[in-house]
Amino acid sequence: MEKVQNDLVKEALELNATHAALVEVTKIPFNEDFRKLCEQNSCGSYNKNWMCPPAVGPISDLIKRVSGFKQGLLLQTVHRLEDSYDWEGMLEGQANHEKVFRKLLEHVEKRDIFSQILPLSAGPCMHCAKCAYLTGKECFFPDKAISSVEAYGIDVTALLKGCGIPYSNGQNTVSYVGLILLM
Repeated sequence: MEKVQNDLVKEALELNATHAALVEVTKIPFNEDFRKLCEQNSCGSYNKNWMCPPAVGPISDLIKRVSGFKQGLLLQTVHRLEDSYDWEGMLEGQANHEKVFRKLLEHVEKRDIFSQILPLSAGPCMHCAKCAYLTGKECFFPDKAISSVEAYGIDVTALLKGCGIPYSNGQNTVSYVGLILLM
């Protein structure tokens, strides 16, 4: 199993993750203040997406869910910006991160050796152009829906630091993080 896990880190890097590491779930730091940022609508997706609060569920339930896994595959993608106000570059970076993350998730799922997988990525689920939540309908693709690491109360800065991955990657860059929990 250790070889498979090391292969996952290698695959993440081959699929254009800038950094990747394995993390024991018992070492994942939680901080409920991140959920408070969600509730303050800091990213604009609160109450607008099935995978964001409040629809994703109470933070205590989500932390308990994460705690049921053994380990996770952490990845970070880093993207260059023209300057620190390059909003278009940030969105392009987020879209690129989404592609890398989904491709890696596909590789993990194809291995068919894990009894459960919980993918968490950066920001709201972006699988659909318009989330069914906005129309009062159930999620159209629950098997493709992905919540954010922050909605689950995970302290991304501390998690990256604990894995030896820098949170900040230099001036005029933006970084995005994903975590695929494995059982």
